[in-house]
Amino acid sequence: MPSLNAALVRGAVTSPFKRAGRPGATLPADRAVLPAAPIAAGPLASYRRICGFTEPDTLPLTYPHVLGFPLAMRLMTARRFPLPVVGLVHTWIEITRHRTLHPTDRPELTVYAESLAPHRRGTEVTMVTEARLAGEPVWESRSGYLSRHATHPGTGPAGTGPDPAPTDTGPAPTHTGPDPRNTAPVPELPAVAEWRLPGDLGRRYGAASGDRNPIHLYPLTARLFGFPRAIAHGMWTVARCLAETPDPHGVHGVRADFRAPVLLPATVTYAADATGFQLRSAGRLHLTGRIRRAPGPAAARDGRS
Repeated sequence: MPSLNAALVRGAVTSPFKRAGRPGATLPADRAVLPAAPIAAGPLASYRRICGFTEPDTLPLTYPHVLGFPLAMRLMTARRFPLPVVGLVHTWIEITRHRTLHPTDRPELTVYAESLAPHRRGTEVTMVTEARLAGEPVWESRSGYLSRHATHPGTGPAGTGPDPAPTDTGPAPTHTGPDPRNTAPVPELPAVAEWRLPGDLGRRYGAASGDRNPIHLYPLTARLFGFPRAIAHGMWTVARCLAETPDPHGVHGVRADFRAPVLLPATVTYAADATGFQLRSAGRLHLTGRIRRAPGPAAARDGRS
């Protein structure tokens, strides 16, 4: 797995020299590629343990995103990328699995910036990660990242949902804001379980995923970026909820919206029904997710011969 450390440092250094909302800004056409290679067994086992995945023969739905995130960071911290990575808010992610991936597979990963769009709260970039086996697309994700800045009235989508949390800064994108275009009220799903999240969860997930953003590690490092305590990784919350989904092998797609940070330690409620999941605590909604299941055995087919 490529290291995130260099990208984290580069993001902290280059962000002060970038101005979000610059007229005429465009995205570079660069694509970052990780050639086909074996998936390291040790990090994958650690990831399964920290997220709660128990199926040993299939790759967790979220894991290709973890493998590709260093490539995304490499692109977003490059000099020609128009938005400062410090302060970017990861507001949503959509994942589609076209066929089952296995730990023994050797996927080729490609990451690129798909679109840059004005938003009434700033500018939103969509990053795409694709996985291929022998040239065949087998998995893809799209993530929305919002760079907040002053805008003119009428700019971008007109959603009326709650604003992203006001203190979303760090040397890497933070998973703490809702998709501001999502304006519909969110009905509460039935509570399923209560989880007690320890204060070192961010350090443990960071060791497994490679994402050691300081906002997730210690209260002291989190306070440097405006958080009173370390916060849980947003992608951990998605993965943990998916791990609890009945028959996760049958899930071939998910849309998750990050709505509020989870300050650690914490006690949260996992809620779910047949259509999706939520993570809540003390009346606050942290995460919502909608799942898509394969209509038949062939829809998310097993790639083995």
